[in-house]
Order: sequence, then structure tokens, then C-alpha cells
Amino acid sequence: MSAEDEARAVVRLLWRAHVAEQTRRGPRQRLTVDDVVGAAVEMADRDGLGSLSVRTVSATLGIKPMSFYTYVPSKDALVALMVDAVAAHDEPFKTGEPLRARLTWIATSVRDELLRHPWLLEASSWRQVTGPHRLRRYEQQLGQLVDTGLSDLDCDRVISTLTAFAVGNARESLDAQRTPTESTLTDSEWWSIVGPALSEVMPHDDFPLAGRVGAHVGELFQAPGNPTGTFTFGLDRLLDGIETYVGQ
Repeated sequence: MSAEDEARAVVRLLWRAHVAEQTRRGPRQRLTVDDVVGAAVEMADRDGLGSLSVRTVSATLGIKPMSFYTYVPSKDALVALMVDAVAAHDEPFKTGEPLRARLTWIATSVRDELLRHPWLLEASSWRQVTGPHRLRRYEQQLGQLVDTGLSDLDCDRVISTLTAFAVGNARESLDAQRTPTESTLTDSEWWSIVGPALSEVMPHDDFPLAGRVGAHVGELFQAPGNPTGTFTFGLDRLLDGIETYVGQ
């Protein structure tokens, strides 16, 4: 299958519920595309996107690898379907809320999805074919900004800015969650060793600000930082700026 054919196939698979089903010859398949995507999402949630291959997904489903291609043309196509599938589980946002609450919902829902499905950070977000669930999310996000007077481009950029901030913080949050499980030391134990050791070797006259602030953060959180606190602080500052821009 050529790249052009696969791109068209992905679009049709993503929008399969809206496309008239073509008559197939041969025996009826015992699985559906939804079955394949659901199994892949469960596997990625458990083991990461790197664990996914045509062979591993096929083994989980109890089918031969060649049979996999009768449902989905490639692993890349499968990932596109997975990304759209998890977007179907967004919590609906009630209307009539103040602008700040609506903007908070946009950023928080993006971050929460990434924390539920960390493998999404491994999937490229660029040139990602839009399926019905992701498009519905975008429609809802735009709906939170429709009464602000912003231009269409500014509405898109507000959503992109909040999304980029949420993605960056989710990555840091997931790193903080993983580290203790991959080390014999907790964050607190690690800091109790590294903090004093660093203080002994670091020339404080060369790094007066970094030394003071870094030591304060480490002692306060007994860790390199506090991703949740950073998200709250950063989001508040972003929303201050967006609300000021909307007011202009």
C-alpha cells in the first residue's frame, strides 16, 4: 500500500462510523476495528507505545499477523486510531461558566488525558489525522471561546497555547511519578543525599541565585520540584494574560 493509499485508508477508518460500509466478500470477520484498537490501547496503557507491534497486538487478539492487516494497514494507522479512541472519553463541560473556568477546563482535560494514557506523549502530534472524537473535542474547546470576540486564529492559538503548557507539565508529572519506581531511593531520600553533596562541591559565589533558590525548592518539596504546584501557578498566569488580551 502506498503512502497516499494508507493516508486515505486512515481517514476512512477514523470516520468508519460515518462511512457507508462496503460489501465484503468472504467469511465474516470475528473481530472489529474497535476490538483491535481497544486491545492496543490497553497494551499501551500498561506497557507503553514501544510495546506495540503488529505481532504483539495480533498475539493478544489471538490472530495471525497477516490477519491484522485486514483490519488496520499499519502500526502508524493503529496509533492514529488509538489517539482518537481515547478522546471519546472526555468529560462534557457544562455551559454558562465564566471564561476562566472554561479555559481551565481546556488545559486540565488535556493534562488529565495524558496522565491517564502516558503513551500519548510518545505519539507524534504533528500531521495527526483528525478523527471524529478529536474533532468533537476541538469543537467543544472552540465553543468555550466563541463569545470572547477573538478571531478564529486567536481562538486556535489560545487552545494551542493551553495545550502546549498542559503537555509540558504532564511530561514532568509523569517523570516525577516514574522516578521513585525506577530507583531504590524515594525523592526525599534522594534529596537528602544529593542536596548536601551538591552544597559541598558547588562554588556558591559563582551560583548565588541558583544555589539559594534551588536549595529552597528542594527543602520545601524534598524533590526537584512540584509539578502540580507548577501547573496551578503557571495556568493562573497564562489565564491572567489571556483574560487581559480578551479584554482588550
